[in-house]
Amino acid sequence: MKLKIAVLAGDGIGPEIMEQGVAVLKAVAEKFGHEVSFKEALCGAHAIDEVGDPFPEETYQTCMDADAVLFASVGDPKFDNNPAAKVRPEQGLLAMRKKLGLFANIRPVTTFDCLVHNSPLKDELVRGADFICIRELTGGMYFGEKLEGDERAYDTNIYTRREVERILRVAYDYAMKRKRHLTVVDKANVLASSRLWRKVAQEMAPQYPDVVTDFMYVDNAAMRMIQEPRFFDVMVTENTFGDILTDEGSCITGSMGLLPSASTGEHTPVFEPIHGSWPQAKGLNIANPLAQILSVAMLFEYFDLQEEGKLIRKAVNASLDENIRTPEIQVDGGAQYGTREVGEWIVDYIRKA
Repeated sequence: MKLKIAVLAGDGIGPEIMEQGVAVLKAVAEKFGHEVSFKEALCGAHAIDEVGDPFPEETYQTCMDADAVLFASVGDPKFDNNPAAKVRPEQGLLAMRKKLGLFANIRPVTTFDCLVHNSPLKDELVRGADFICIRELTGGMYFGEKLEGDERAYDTNIYTRREVERILRVAYDYAMKRKRHLTVVDKANVLASSRLWRKVAQEMAPQYPDVVTDFMYVDNAAMRMIQEPRFFDVMVTENTFGDILTDEGSCITGSMGLLPSASTGEHTPVFEPIHGSWPQAKGLNIANPLAQILSVAMLFEYFDLQEEGKLIRKAVNASLDENIRTPEIQVDGGAQYGTREVGEWIVDYIRKA
């Protein structure tokens, strides 16, 4: 297969982890005989410094011309600590989502047996947890009509049938490929928008007779994720609820440095780690590259290259089992490995497999 990849390394630790992600992508492509080309583009604080725009037109065109975007992170303290800043790195991320029509955010929550001790949950609760949170990304309260005043303010939680149907199709497609269990999370006992979600989901469920569809209020879902995370297979919900629940889910594994994500929709899909730019670690060779590398696995799997994704996951698991880990997840007394060393070990494993 021929693939054109737009590479958006961004800010902070982004360039360091991206280097390892690209190296893994190249190693897998070489092993399986794929032809992959890469084009780098500016985004985030780096783009602001260079051209004054966190998602410049040239970057947008690079993304549109690509088959997939491999993205790392955006963010810089010099903008966070400047309330007068008129443009911020994070605006580039929102612009990318909007311009590429990325309405579905897919976040796997996967536990690793050798790291369950890092989870805030008890071993017997978290071991074996493996589910996907699918968040609607471009609708709802974040994008609805707003009013902000001294005495009155509101954010309007608007959804259309079309928006609900298309995200549910994505969720059902994932459920069909997994354990065939879909949980629709809403607040239909209170919110009209949630009642539309539930109505549309109930109408669509018979189209997927092999999938068990259940419904859960968001407050119950938040508790159930902590009490019984193994209950879930695929979870789908609206933008605001999804923002909160995906962050909750990311804590279950014990390290955000292990979790990839994908954003898909109308145009080019984007694959990225869920963590931020961690500017304090920039240039120190201590950032965990595994989430970036697992994002590459998701990229291959998106194009139905399952064996390629499986090999990457096998390599990552092997690195963890062999204690080839960056400092934040290394066992006491374990050898010290940096971003580069972990990435190089995984590339070597893939080449020898």
